[in-house]
Amino acid sequence: MDVRRTVIVGGGTAGTAAALALHKAGFDVAVYEAHPDSAEDIGAFLTLASNGMRALAQVDASTAVTATGFPLAAMRVLDASGAELAQVPLGEAGDPLLQYRCLRRGELNTALQREAEHRGIRIRHGARLASVEDGPDTVTAHFTDGSSATGDLLIGADGLNSTVRRSIAPTARPGYAGQYVFYGYTTRAPLTTRTDSACITMVRGSGAAFGCTVSPEGETYWFARVSGEALAADETAQGTPAHWQDLLLPLLRKDATPAADIVAATDDRILVTNATEMPLGTPWRSGRTLLIGDAAHAASPATGQGASMALEDAVVLAKCLRDAPDTVSALSLYETLRRPRVEHNITASGTISRSGGNPPPRPSPGQAAPAPRPGEDELIRLLDWDSDIWATSRQPDLG
Repeated sequence: MDVRRTVIVGGGTAGTAAALALHKAGFDVAVYEAHPDSAEDIGAFLTLASNGMRALAQVDASTAVTATGFPLAAMRVLDASGAELAQVPLGEAGDPLLQYRCLRRGELNTALQREAEHRGIRIRHGARLASVEDGPDTVTAHFTDGSSATGDLLIGADGLNSTVRRSIAPTARPGYAGQYVFYGYTTRAPLTTRTDSACITMVRGSGAAFGCTVSPEGETYWFARVSGEALAADETAQGTPAHWQDLLLPLLRKDATPAADIVAATDDRILVTNATEMPLGTPWRSGRTLLIGDAAHAASPATGQGASMALEDAVVLAKCLRDAPDTVSALSLYETLRRPRVEHNITASGTISRSGGNPPPRPSPGQAAPAPRPGEDELIRLLDWDSDIWATSRQPDLG
């Protein structure tokens, strides 16, 4: 089962990053995206953590991504009274390539797609997947317009409601993680509510968890996570900004924090979604088909690691296919290396969402630092593009 040509279904963060990594590793790759364009106006904002930025650096995509958005060097945490609990550096703030970065999801996708096209990687927009035909020698993606694409390996990077996943695990569905999440943007936040540049403020509110940051241009990005029953699909589809403000503001006004004033100053740019997660143990692969990113291991947004985990996937997968003696061994190694880390994130993020709380603040200067997150030191080695991932990571039961 050699891989010469790879078909990637999904041109978002996971799929386009995988294309960049596989192209760098010497594979022929093509991306098929359902949306008719780069979708730069779609989606809420996100934060790329240092681990995600490290993955981007390994595929030489740092410059493309840092051309948009803005860095985050510090985080402060407020309680419901507005008192500051902590203010600490974020990640590896001293290294420009590894600084946290805040940007819109669509901006990230656009930056990655432009970089892929610059390298000669084929991206076809408007290709909506209908079915997958996985045969003994090849795998074929059939699209709703009657066209198809055949390769030696098909990577499903088509997100939370993955069509590719239905061909591997028809009964696997994302579940509600206990919170619905608001995202908004405003240029009208009162000056008294603005935070320092390159700092994100997290509020441990009594009725909602809230976070905000201000871009260098003075635009406030904010989110709020609210515990409760999942919102109905028709409500999320038809809700107006005024409706979302009516739902959210009474919760925020219980507290003496900037949150309510920021939301009240937001006119029409409010997005609401239910936080969802994939069940642990969801199958990722069958035959010549593999899931990555949210299609495989979507987590609630509470830890802010979704995009960074997808970027990690891309690098580790490309290295496994590059270094393993055969494709079956490569895919087995990939899953062995990735599943514990991403399922730890699903669990940790889901715990925060269901508890309605926030992660504890990081220690102030002079306090003892906590133990590193499981797998962090190992991750640095796994992402190092120049290391042989098969030679250094192979387990005895893998051959």
